[in-house]
Amino acid sequence: MLDDGTVRVLDPRSLRALAHPLRMQILGALRDYGPATASGLGSRLGESSGATSYHLRQLAARGFVEDDPERGTGRERWWRAVHRGTRFDSVDEFLDHPDPEVRGALQSFMHQVAVNHTEQLTAWLGTSHEWPEAWRGAGDMSNFTLRLTPELLLELSEKVQALVDSYRGRVPEPPEDAHPRSPAADGSASVRVHFHAFPRRAD
Repeated sequence: MLDDGTVRVLDPRSLRALAHPLRMQILGALRDYGPATASGLGSRLGESSGATSYHLRQLAARGFVEDDPERGTGRERWWRAVHRGTRFDSVDEFLDHPDPEVRGALQSFMHQVAVNHTEQLTAWLGTSHEWPEAWRGAGDMSNFTLRLTPELLLELSEKVQALVDSYRGRVPEPPEDAHPRSPAADGSASVRVHFHAFPRRAD
């Protein structure tokens, strides 16, 4: 069962299992849109049901997804995400790992995260005209340049994440049959928040 209060901490083994573009897309779709079958995911992602079925089994083997027995039938197997999200305890564990495959998995994973963020932002820009004026004015796409030490950057990141978490649960989730990407009866919608913070060279 998806627990909105849990986040999976990645270790080298689970990272290697997850660091595949289609697996990350499958897991993201299950978290965003709820339980689905392999064929349903295939249609959403433009992949064959055979491919999504294979990668679902790989994700299940590492505990990222599980069967949804309340929806499954004799002919259809439904899947659901187990956790709300994933995170690292320390990226250094992976950057300095002696196994080059683990280091490569980190690079693949982070690159796909960046690609996903870009695709989501591009989708918003292409469809923002379809949303009510209140939503168009509430969205934000800003960037800032600050002079910081590593300690201050870490402090900033932790404070931003704590602020985002403080907004969880303030608006009740809509009924299961509500469209997850459309405003609900109370005017709320699913909102994606991206946060990137990294040093850059001055030259």
